[in-house]
Amino acid sequence: MQRRQFLQAGSAAALASVPALSLAQQSAWPGKPVRVVVPFTPGGTTDMVARLIGVELGKQLGQPVIVENKPGAGTVIGVDYVAKQPADGYTLVCVANSFTANKTLVKNLPYDTTKDLKPVALMGLSEHVLATHPNSGIKTLDDLKKAALAKPDSLTYASFGNGTSAHLSGALLCQMLGVNMVHVPYKGQGPALTDLLGGQVTVMFGNWSEFRGHIESGKLHAIGMATLKRSRFAPNVPTLAEQGAALESNSWQGLLAPAGTPDAIVQRVNAEVNKALALPSVVEVFAKSGIVAQPGTAAQFAGFVNSEIAKYGDIIRRANITMG
Repeated sequence: MQRRQFLQAGSAAALASVPALSLAQQSAWPGKPVRVVVPFTPGGTTDMVARLIGVELGKQLGQPVIVENKPGAGTVIGVDYVAKQPADGYTLVCVANSFTANKTLVKNLPYDTTKDLKPVALMGLSEHVLATHPNSGIKTLDDLKKAALAKPDSLTYASFGNGTSAHLSGALLCQMLGVNMVHVPYKGQGPALTDLLGGQVTVMFGNWSEFRGHIESGKLHAIGMATLKRSRFAPNVPTLAEQGAALESNSWQGLLAPAGTPDAIVQRVNAEVNKALALPSVVEVFAKSGIVAQPGTAAQFAGFVNSEIAKYGDIIRRANITMG
């Protein structure tokens, strides 16, 4: 009996030591460099935001934050890589709208969007403008609708890839206007913008910061901002909502961690991201880039992710969009 009681007591002591060890490890975090995987090619907005915030996080955490690009398969490769990493806070992934769209868009995802990854922090949001070539003859949303109805399937809308916010916002606009336009996907916003400037495609949703110079120079015409109220970055450009289509289109960036990452580490990273977003140097870069900082809690970001999954899922199903 005494031996049995001793073994039970020893087992209880051993179990009790597990959370204590875990707490000790958490309090020592980070004890080595932290990686942030960007599932896009270098040079885009998501890459820029990850690197900008990563530099500040490194200063605040006392450990380098290393940004690593792992593009491919519409961000699936990079996201899947992080989902399968140890849940110790040393590997994060910086995702954008496509992460939430892929849950509905991609069949047989190698990870579970809501179970294998944990939202940590939303960082920035870039407002979109719907633009066209000035020679298109389209000035307003009503002009676009009339032109699309007059020549079904002859007008085109470009995007920076299948399943991107520009693609799905174009599909939603077609649904709202009751028209058909042909989707033309590109490998990134740059090539799509080049063809829009050349008049090879009719319209495109894109980041205001990258369209602004072309619009101000007259090389492109802004049909409207894809915001519900006038943008502080473009107060003189009417919104699509003002013209009868209450449509919001944007590009956002946020950090996720593998599921099982301790809440204490998640909360620490979230707090440090919010601190970085308030730094004058970050505020200045965001303002020049047309990015709106998105401070908030991890729980708020989780709610945002769920709402984006629902929004894009509805668009994809109604438009019968498939990858390929």
